[in-house]
Amino acid sequence: LLLEHLNKPQKAFALVRESKSSQGGLLVAKHCKSVGDSRSAIEFLLLAKRSEEAFEEAKANDEMDAFTSALGKEGTPEEYKRVANYYEGRNDALKSGEFWFLCKDYNKALKLFLQCGERAVGQAIEVVGRARSDMLTHTLIDFLMGETDGVPKDPNYIFRLYMALGNYPQAAKTAIIIARQEQELGNYRVAHQILFDTHKELTAQRIRVPQELSLNLMLLHSYVLVKSLSKMGDHLAAARMLIRVARSISKFPMHVVPILTSTVIECHRAGLRGSAFEYATTLMRPEYRPQLQDPYKRKIEAIVRKPGDKTDAMETETASPFDPSASVPETALECPSTKNTIPYCIATGRHVVLTDMCLCPSCGFPACFSSFTKFVESESSCPMCMQTIALNMIIKMEETDAKAWLSKQASKPEKKPS
Repeated sequence: LLLEHLNKPQKAFALVRESKSSQGGLLVAKHCKSVGDSRSAIEFLLLAKRSEEAFEEAKANDEMDAFTSALGKEGTPEEYKRVANYYEGRNDALKSGEFWFLCKDYNKALKLFLQCGERAVGQAIEVVGRARSDMLTHTLIDFLMGETDGVPKDPNYIFRLYMALGNYPQAAKTAIIIARQEQELGNYRVAHQILFDTHKELTAQRIRVPQELSLNLMLLHSYVLVKSLSKMGDHLAAARMLIRVARSISKFPMHVVPILTSTVIECHRAGLRGSAFEYATTLMRPEYRPQLQDPYKRKIEAIVRKPGDKTDAMETETASPFDPSASVPETALECPSTKNTIPYCIATGRHVVLTDMCLCPSCGFPACFSSFTKFVESESSCPMCMQTIALNMIIKMEETDAKAWLSKQASKPEKKPS
């Protein structure tokens, strides 16, 4: 009635889409064909359970994307296979691979994705992750290592492959290598993100985080905190973080002089005259001195020539969260009595304390409540996960809850990967 007498096709379309009527679908498809609307005809032929006719209509009018869009995730293996063969016949390896994947023919899908080179590596990784076949895994690894074409691919792909396979320990080892490469190139935020993402995934899978990964993340985090701490006027915390980084300066080969320069400046501001003198002296070495920028060169030379008092102010000590009777310098991360590693506050880099502890509501990393709220007030986001944080979402932990959380971290059982 709507089609033939009232000339209201859109209402007819809506009615059939809602009712899913096969007979109605056939009537609408016939109308669409008569007015040359192939895309709509394909949709309603599928609704009318006329899959082969819809496929032929799509093929004849070069509207295969309309057919696949109407199929969505509801297609049958036979329908997907028909589409896969169609695209393969047109030498579209990428689209053909996608539909062989939906047919669960993982061997064929991987072969086609690898023909596409690096633009389909993500899809190839997904295939291998789903297939869990040693043969397909080795085929993809050979491709990524350059055994197939002599061109080694981005090592991030290997990391993503291990993650897709659920081989988290191997993924962690790969992440450490990739992050180290990025760090050596001076890409500290990139390296930080790689290690953070891996730490988060391992924790979610209840796999123990390798010590090397945790230490590297702590060191990078200490460095990325400096700018915010200095901006907030906490020059002592910034200086302590830079001292921590300067002690491992070989891990920052691209920016040795700028980092040591910042260390001298922040230490001098914070009254840590001994450390300022120590690193100023280092900067006077022949290999570093020519790289010093003029505005800082005179100041650093003056610190070396007229150091005055060469002692640091004593670092404040607070109780170890593992043993209240043991006092620990604020930036020390080991309990002197239990030898447990003390988690660091993601807002300051200092160790956490039982009486002032919270967790980031986004990433779950620990922090000192007072410092974290101050940081979020200033920067609006978590310094670890970089997510925007609402102040009212930060909850100070009860001391008993903080103790329980720390105890769980110290004795976290390792789940063996399957």
